[in-house]
Order: sequence, then C-alpha cells, then structure tokens
Amino acid sequence: MSTLAIVSLISLLGWLVLVLASWRSHRVSKSATIKMVLIWVGIFLGVALIMGLIT
Repeated sequence: MSTLAIVSLISLLGWLVLVLASWRSHRVSKSATIKMVLIWVGIFLGVALIMGLIT
C-alpha cells in the first residue's frame, strides 16, 4: 500500500468520525436514520444501474 493510499484512508476515516459525531449531536432517531440510509442506497443503486445500462 502506497503512502498516498494510507493518507487517503486515514482522511476518509477522519471524515467518517466527523459525520458520525455531527449526526449524533443532532439526535436523529433510528427510524429516520434507517429511512435516509435506504433512500440514499436506492439513489446510488439507481444511478449505478442507469450508468451500467448506458455503457
């Protein structure tokens, strides 16, 4: 693993910690969190499917 890959991985983990801390500080309920996760997964899968059909 190159130095650049390690730095990228550490920075992504840092962003994940910041996002989780911010999400937790807003006290979003579990049901709302699950709903938002399912919506975002659906969006990404839909875009991936469309891109797969185009190429």
